Amino acid sequence: MWDSFVKGLTEVNSFINGLVWGWPMIILILGTGIVITVRTKLMQVRKFKNSCEETIVPTIKSIGKKHTNKSKKENSISQFEAFATAISGTVGTGNIIGVSSAIMTGGPGAVFWMWVSAFFGMITNYAENVLGLYFRKKEKDGGFSGGPAYYLSEGLANKKGKTGSFLKGLGKVLGIIAAVFCTFAAIGMSGAQTNKMSGTFQSVFTDADKTTVGLIVGIAVAIVLALIILGGIKSIGRVASILIPFMSLLFIFMAIIIVAANLSSLTWVFETIFKNAFSFKSVAIGTGSYAFAQIIQKGLARGVFSNEAGLGSSVIAHSASEVREPVKQGLWGIFEVFFDTFIVCTLTAVVVLISYGHNEAALYSGMYIDTQMSMMSFEKTFGMFGKVVYAIIIPLFAFTTILAWSYYGEKSVDFLFRKTGDKGRKIATNVFKVAYVLLVIVSALIDGELAWAISDTFNGLMALPNLIGLVLMSGLVTEITKNYYQRKKGMDLEPMLSAYPEQNAEFIKDLEEEKARLAEEAAAEVDTSW
Repeated sequence: MWDSFVKGLTEVNSFINGLVWGWPMIILILGTGIVITVRTKLMQVRKFKNSCEETIVPTIKSIGKKHTNKSKKENSISQFEAFATAISGTVGTGNIIGVSSAIMTGGPGAVFWMWVSAFFGMITNYAENVLGLYFRKKEKDGGFSGGPAYYLSEGLANKKGKTGSFLKGLGKVLGIIAAVFCTFAAIGMSGAQTNKMSGTFQSVFTDADKTTVGLIVGIAVAIVLALIILGGIKSIGRVASILIPFMSLLFIFMAIIIVAANLSSLTWVFETIFKNAFSFKSVAIGTGSYAFAQIIQKGLARGVFSNEAGLGSSVIAHSASEVREPVKQGLWGIFEVFFDTFIVCTLTAVVVLISYGHNEAALYSGMYIDTQMSMMSFEKTFGMFGKVVYAIIIPLFAFTTILAWSYYGEKSVDFLFRKTGDKGRKIATNVFKVAYVLLVIVSALIDGELAWAISDTFNGLMALPNLIGLVLMSGLVTEITKNYYQRKKGMDLEPMLSAYPEQNAEFIKDLEEEKARLAEEAAAEVDTSW
């Protein structure tokens, strides 16, 4: 019975996945990035230094300093906690196991298309964050709700006349679709992550029963997950801000050691990636060859799966930030995708190709599953130590992703039941939390490839309404960006901080108070230095 169900589910998902991740989606992903890139005048390149200066640099400088919230009454989180939560949703097994899977199924050329996806994804993610903060709504508890569902349903209703009426209706529909697919995408993403956690432990404890390991992992994750998500976004942000820097730096450090020990192979690795990116025959080992479309599809799908640019998911976490300037949080989006794909994913690809790129029979024949391939790349250089560290890093990466997506799903359900009142929203979100935790256990027991494929499908479905909305609102993104940088140059303009007049006025007042406070602190520092 179970086997028949899984077989049927696999066939249905395979059919839908083929439609969702066909050429229309590929064109839409790249087209959206190109449109926003042109309208913002290549901002991801022009303002990349600025994005670092206003995001990660001040965050590093603030380490050890006490963080003060803008308002004790406000249930928001810091810029970095919002970033950490967002990147914990993106930097997961997709960056490590997902890259291995992309290479194994699409060939080394898929890595190039991940880079292409990321280059345009940087500005796509920026646009999502800008719109997310501009259209977010302040709740009674002082927290913020935002994301694709909000800026789609609110952002397309500005024009007047027949066109405005059509766009308003379209926005409402797209907003609901985005929220529904985000809910299922959250479940799919948690399933993929839990499954890969289970697969990692199975690769380490090879003699253990597969079902037993999966059940133990699923129950353990479910218990810890339930304890943390009860604390809401603040609890999630706090955990993510502690784990993400530790895991990322440890992974990067070990990957750099592997690369440094194999510098002579580095030239071959990049030659192989570029050569296969434009080859109509990426691989021809035993099982046949890969079409050019398959290379692009796998690269873009894994790129989006990894950095989530275009999905609109990470903006849900960014919208909870205490920051008032949409552009400031948008700059985190540029850095987020750069870090996720150009650093973490690239290091993973290089490590896998260095370790197994010359052994085509092992890499492409299905001799190993993606979890084993990733782990053995570390084990090959570091031995048992690498195997143990990998067995620690992957579950932590996967767990923080599950945490972030629990919040994304919760906020999507909250949006769908917004009109039922506070009580209705609370019941709906609590039901989702319980279902989410229970499904984590089930996910640990199903086939790994199926879990990954289902997540891919829902990611694509979630991206569709979001990308359409981003193209239609790209002009507004440009307008908000222009307003911010003109004000930075000293022009006297009313800040574009929120789409809602009352909230915009409140945020402007907050900015003025923040400016006065910083001036007082600067004056106090000068007095102290004297």
